[in-house]
Amino acid sequence: MNYEIVTLNEKIAVGISARANNNAPDVCAVIGGLWNRFFKEGVYESIPHKANEKALGIYMDYAGEINVDYTAMVACETTKEPVKGEYTVCHIPAGRYAKFVVHGDMVQAVAMAWQEIWQMDLPRTFQCDFEEYQDDSMDNAEIHIYVGLKAE
Repeated sequence: MNYEIVTLNEKIAVGISARANNNAPDVCAVIGGLWNRFFKEGVYESIPHKANEKALGIYMDYAGEINVDYTAMVACETTKEPVKGEYTVCHIPAGRYAKFVVHGDMVQAVAMAWQEIWQMDLPRTFQCDFEEYQDDSMDNAEIHIYVGLKAE
């Protein structure tokens, strides 16, 4: 799977979150539930100061290992933090990322990409990885996956 190394500035992300574990039988329900709430319960529309129209799937706090509990978040990039405390706010760290570009079914293409990424020997930070959905096409989506890398 091809990727490019990019350097990103810090991003502010605002949305909703839950704890998840890839080995848990309910992991798909937990993450799918976040996406459902985000769009069907009006969370996306209610987030102030969006930097763009893209949705983010963020995975953080997994302590250097893949198969442990982590925080999953569905969010938007914003230009500043909201004043009210009804959202989860995270700061996507500035730094080096492996950027993968995925096309296809929004759910299947991302799942298949992650399966390949987990098998790659990347110098990962295991601090924060995220998906950036470029459009809302379910069948032919373009998704950018960013995997945090250690400094050279």
